[in-house]
Amino acid sequence: MKDKIRIGNILKMKAVGKKISALTAYDFTFSYLLDQSGIDIILVGDSCGNVCAGYETTIPVTMDEMIYHCKSVKRGVKRALLVGDMPFMSYQASEEDGLRNAGRLIKEGGVEAVKLEGGKPICRIIEKIVDVGIPVMGHLGLTPQSVHGYGGYSVRGKRTKEADQIKSDALALQKAGVFAIVLEKIPSHLAKEISKELDIPTIGIGAGKYCDGQILVTYDMLGLFDKMNLKFVRNYGNLAEEIRSSVKQYIEDVQTENFPSANESY
Repeated sequence: MKDKIRIGNILKMKAVGKKISALTAYDFTFSYLLDQSGIDIILVGDSCGNVCAGYETTIPVTMDEMIYHCKSVKRGVKRALLVGDMPFMSYQASEEDGLRNAGRLIKEGGVEAVKLEGGKPICRIIEKIVDVGIPVMGHLGLTPQSVHGYGGYSVRGKRTKEADQIKSDALALQKAGVFAIVLEKIPSHLAKEISKELDIPTIGIGAGKYCDGQILVTYDMLGLFDKMNLKFVRNYGNLAEEIRSSVKQYIEDVQTENFPSANESY
């Protein structure tokens, strides 16, 4: 097992030009497998609401749900940097809420950093969280918790005004103290400009190859959650079909009394 990944290691990877790999996990089994495989960052994303709970958006996810998933994931992680998502309305209402809930994810959930969606309006909250010693990852571009405000999941930053705002927000987040920023579903040229301008790493999802690292939802990447076909997702497996096939074979074996065999019985 390689040495434990910490914030300093992530910052150094940007400095030396080494790409950062990140994936999501929501339970012990997946976190254990990802960690054993050598992933740099494991994010306990509020996307658990989509792939684990069946919510249409991430908005219904609660702090208690996030803490449960973070605790489960923590038990499987020895090496990767563990980051937990702050769910919708866990920090937007007040700085006190943000500070308290970030502390809960660290103290109760066992994560090593928290991720917040948004730009300049949340910088003061980020500063307070960072001031008490909790590392913060930012998130700009398409921010799923704002899906109703955007009116959907379209690419952000295609127009000059919005692109300039994202760049300005990225600089503001860096000044507020975040150690990295997720850039989601923005044009690759914009992600390249931001990545060059920042001293901290950018982690892209649907933002092209010029970011300092990449992240995907593990269920998407493995072809396990096949309800959507996203342009920016490369399928490294087809687990949904493998599972269906295995279950069908199991059903057939049970019905034909081919399972259990004598060797599988006591």
